[in-house]
Amino acid sequence: MAEVFYVGVDVGTASVRAALVTREGLLKTTAEEPITIWKPQPEHYVQSSTEIWQKCCSVVKVVTSGVQSDQIRGVGFDATCSLVVLDESFQPVPVTQEGDPQKNVVMWMDHRAAEQADRITNTGHRVLSRVGGVMSQEMQPPKLLWLKENLKDSCWDKAAHFFDLPDFLSWKATGSTTRSLCTLVCKWTYCPPGGWDPSFWISVGLEDLLENNFSKIGSATCSPGSPLAGGLTPQAAADLGLNPGTAVGASLIDAHAGGLGVIGADVQGFDLPCEGWPITSRMVIVCGTSTCHMAISEQPRFVPGVWGPYLSAMVPDLWLNEGGQSATGRLIDHIVKGHAAYAQLQEQANQRVPFTGANIYSYLNSHLAQMAGSPPAVDLLGSSLHVWPDFHGNRSPLADPTLKGMVIGLPLSQTVDDLARLYLATLQALALGTRHILDSVKEAGCDIRTLFLCGGLSKNLLFVQIQANATALPVVLPDQSEAVLVGAAILGACASQDYEAIEVAMEKMAKVGRVVQPDQELKSFYDRKYKVFLQLFSHQREYQALMKHQ
Repeated sequence: MAEVFYVGVDVGTASVRAALVTREGLLKTTAEEPITIWKPQPEHYVQSSTEIWQKCCSVVKVVTSGVQSDQIRGVGFDATCSLVVLDESFQPVPVTQEGDPQKNVVMWMDHRAAEQADRITNTGHRVLSRVGGVMSQEMQPPKLLWLKENLKDSCWDKAAHFFDLPDFLSWKATGSTTRSLCTLVCKWTYCPPGGWDPSFWISVGLEDLLENNFSKIGSATCSPGSPLAGGLTPQAAADLGLNPGTAVGASLIDAHAGGLGVIGADVQGFDLPCEGWPITSRMVIVCGTSTCHMAISEQPRFVPGVWGPYLSAMVPDLWLNEGGQSATGRLIDHIVKGHAAYAQLQEQANQRVPFTGANIYSYLNSHLAQMAGSPPAVDLLGSSLHVWPDFHGNRSPLADPTLKGMVIGLPLSQTVDDLARLYLATLQALALGTRHILDSVKEAGCDIRTLFLCGGLSKNLLFVQIQANATALPVVLPDQSEAVLVGAAILGACASQDYEAIEVAMEKMAKVGRVVQPDQELKSFYDRKYKVFLQLFSHQREYQALMKHQ
């Protein structure tokens, strides 16, 4: 009997990726294509759903080129939680002042709707209890309100379908407008089993979305991985190079696909504190451009500044809480590439191996090791340099998009050593931000014993080690480096009904690769550094208050 495969498609911030995945969760082939990001105004970030779908088709054809199409049992999609706008004929509607219809996606990191988000928060509506009490401008209601108030004629009045990007992809593949509970619950205020709360939309001035049983934003829902319609439509099958009717699973937000690809792994034999405990003792950290921190529980837990509890948003019948950091990989790039010694760093790195963006960080890691002389001493190089990492606002647990970054302890010199120390201090600040989120969910009753990391930053072993050291928790890295793609493929496997439940597919297809233990000798160092970290926040609030009084 021929081997069977599943295709996972991941639409990230700047690229589309696909993987051919075996029944055991092993990646056979992968492919990647860049996608365009436009920034027409400050804080506005837009994309094209047409281009995104074209790139999806391109990468799927590459990864499936070596197998027969009838060996592909299922397809799963994940994507960033960006907002796609289409008209009654499902054609793109512009989301920019210039009116280019191809620019019809408001990206997740678009912060144009800050004022609308504040107004929604100030309503104090009961749905806000499930988003930590504060409506983030990265969620869809404030973006919808901004479009209505600023692009009424060119966008709002023409729009007939508002999709989260993961749901757009599953619609494009199957023709089904059924939305995934992952997207609607996490980003749109939908709450099963009751569904939409009409009073919320009326209270924020979006009462027109109630028409036709909320048809513009989704009147039918299902759990992630549920089979959609009759699978691939003939048109989508032709676009992707697959067979019509191939099963397609209801989609996930990209971070949640990463969670699905790691959280269910069998940990027996790895001497982890979560062994023998339910998966509610695990936190998934999906770290890339930004970072999501996800914990699941059997009972709903309300955590100030942390999104959720969301029922069945990742794992059926379990509640999800989701913290996050709006800029992580993006912040590291900003700190390193903006430093005066960056050109010198590039030159030094290039002398060792041909230059790539990735080996800048491997070079920095080895440079820090040389500066320190021994592994524990690397962390200590950051003892007099402290960073508050919210250069793009704080998503969790403070839920304050107005916060800015801070650096304390800069010298007058600007050498490569100085750059390396600042890079280290930034990694430490991000890890202390994880600790800040962990403290918040623990106070709400979550018993987190082990961290599971995936995403681009999890390939940086210094970043991973510092996450372990700063939180005093072991970190599990997945066997397959692209856990998000494995998670997307799990959706296809579930839709094909080769596995009877998503939990079974998670356990069979997700595997532990490596365990990184915290360095216990550094516990007191990070306890002290965490106190400084929290003081930086207090000082920033004091500065803000002083300036307001002036």
